[in-house]
Amino acid sequence: MSDTPPDRLTMDPRSPYHDAALLDRGVGVRFNGQERDNVEEYSVSEGWIRVQVGRSRDRRGNPMTIKVKGTVEPYFLKQD
Repeated sequence: MSDTPPDRLTMDPRSPYHDAALLDRGVGVRFNGQERDNVEEYSVSEGWIRVQVGRSRDRRGNPMTIKVKGTVEPYFLKQD
């Protein structure tokens, strides 16, 4: 495995950007210099993260999210 996390990753298993093996390894995200543990999806090249908004749900039962722009720095929590 690579020591660099992918450019884009999501927690949603229905998305083509979902990778269960990487999520099991553990991926952390530093956003604008601050550690974030509530990130649902990120894109390094486009410079945004998607975070959950409270406990709100959409009509399909998925968490409501907002996109926040800034500097995204993903890293692996566990080294293999």
